[in-house]
Order: sequence, then C-alpha cells, then structure tokens
Amino acid sequence: MTAAVTGLTIGVDVGGTKVAAGVVDDSGQVLARTRRATPSHSPDATEDLILEVVAELRSSYDVAAVGVGAAGWVDAARSRVVYAPNLAWRDEPLRDRLAETIDVPVVIENDANAAAWAEHRFGAARGMPHVVLVTAGTGIGSGIVVDGALYRGGFGMAGEAGHMTVVRDGLRCGCGQRGCWEQYASGNALVRLARERASAEPERATVLLDLAHGDPTAIDGTEVTAAAESGDAVALECFADVGRWLGEGLADLAALLDPSVFVVGGGVADAGELLLGPARTSYAARLTGGTHRTHAEIRVAELGNEAGLVGAADLARHP
Repeated sequence: MTAAVTGLTIGVDVGGTKVAAGVVDDSGQVLARTRRATPSHSPDATEDLILEVVAELRSSYDVAAVGVGAAGWVDAARSRVVYAPNLAWRDEPLRDRLAETIDVPVVIENDANAAAWAEHRFGAARGMPHVVLVTAGTGIGSGIVVDGALYRGGFGMAGEAGHMTVVRDGLRCGCGQRGCWEQYASGNALVRLARERASAEPERATVLLDLAHGDPTAIDGTEVTAAAESGDAVALECFADVGRWLGEGLADLAALLDPSVFVVGGGVADAGELLLGPARTSYAARLTGGTHRTHAEIRVAELGNEAGLVGAADLARHP
C-alpha cells in the first residue's frame, strides 16, 4: 500500500450537474471552496474544468494530493471511469489524464464511496467500522465501509444498491433495466408520485397545488416537503410510500451486509422524519429475523453536499 499523504488535500466532487471542489485539512474541515456547472456532454471539457478548479485552489494553498469523486463506476485500480450514466465518460482514463497536468498524486473514487468514507471518518458514522451510506437524490447511490475500510468489490464497482431489482418488470430505469430500487425510493420517485397524485386527486392536494401555482407538472421536491410539513394529505402519502420503499431496501441490505449503522443522505433526507419515520417502520417490519437481532441505526447524514469532496480529499490522503 502507498504511504499516507500528510498536509492539505483537494477534493473534487464531479456530478451530472455540478463540479464542487475544496481544500480539506486532516480533520475534515473545508478551508476553501469553489463550484462550477458540469459540462456533462464532453469528457474533455469536464476534465479541463477539474484541472481549472484544482489550479484555482492551488493558487492559494499548498496541497499534497488531489482526490476526485466521480459519479460513475470506477475500476478496481481507481484509475478509469468505466461508465458514468449522467456524464459522457465511457472507459475514460481519468487519473492518467489529470496526472499529465497535476504534479501531485491523484486518486479517483466513486462519488458515493467518497461520501460514505466522509461520513465514516467525520460525520454521522464517525468511528463506526461497519457502515452503509445511501444517498437518495435524483437516483440512489450507496457506499459500504467494512471493518473500517471501503468495500469496492472484485472489480471496483460494489455498492450500486440503487440498481437492485425490487419490482420485477417494474418502472424502467436510466440504467436500462426495470424495477430498480431508485425508481421507488429516490427524490425523482417522490416528485413523480406527487405529480401523479396531485393530478388525480387535486381536492386532497390543495397545499401542494397552491405551492405549484396550480400546475401539477411544476411540483418539485422542495414543494413536496413544504406541503407535507403543512399537513397536505397527498404529500404525506408520497413520503410514506417512498419511506416504505427505502426501509424495505435497507432491510435487504442488512440481510446481506449487517451494518451497525445506515446513513441516509441526499436531497430527500433533508425532509428528516417525514422520510425516516416510515423508513424505520418498514425496515423493522421487513428485517429478516428482526425480533431476534439488533437493528442497525438509521441516521441522517451530517456532511450534506460536501460529503463527496471531503471524502475524496481524505481518500487522497490515504491512497
């Protein structure tokens, strides 16, 4: 194993819509930040943007390494982005491309793995050796920590829990399959349900429709949360359904991995108990042998949108 790096590092979190970067110290504190829109149509343009934000941060800080969390499948060598559903990367040698310009060590990691590592090191699962992070946003991402180390699998692609099949021949997913978990327990699922039910039962979705100015197609996740907090019946039912699917999926993961804690992040988790209350109930009901075993805690992520860059920066320190 390569020796640990000391000093400040840069973490870069590359998603389908934004590139966020920061200078991070060894306690997980972000000392400086920058953010840009992702030119997701072009691998070259995305790599140029990563180089740009790294150069901007390095102009003010002396850093020892750079970690990049990429929204895609990263190979076991942490060198290539094999596939990125929301970016143009296909078998992209990202580490080598960046290393041609960046004169300090560069580490590439899956973005959900990076976020899981950050929550394990500095956040809601600090100090706990067996952790599963689930991020419920546009889709579902996940990362796994086993015995205090990231679990990447034989080919580097472990942790794609959002693409477990939960409904045979169910809703079509962006991955090309049908019935994936993220089609039922993500932010997109919440919004889809709210729009469908507000259209079908407008008399029960008065707050929700008022927030959307009467247009069900204009409903977004923020409005579903606000409506649920105001007691809107349809919005509350949508959270109950998405929470149920979330809890059932967590129970399946517990049967396989037996973590001591689940950390739930992503935009939907900002709703707190509106989501996690139903999730805990369905988790307890679905958990195999649930009356005879200790239940993993289900906690809200602490690091928010910065988990990916903090984790990438810390992984660059521990290559």
